[in-house]
Amino acid sequence: MLGTILVVILILMLLGALPAWPHSRKWGYYPSSGLGLILVIFLILVLVGRI
Repeated sequence: MLGTILVVILILMLLGALPAWPHSRKWGYYPSSGLGLILVIFLILVLVGRI
């Protein structure tokens, strides 16, 4: 249950950080790269079985 909620939150954060949205065009790719790193760490934890 907690893993599903975290996946949904991460996906929403990644979609919100894309530079395609008008509010985040000035940010560039900086937020999406950080969130991508968090997503990779989360996926590794899921594959290992920690979450």
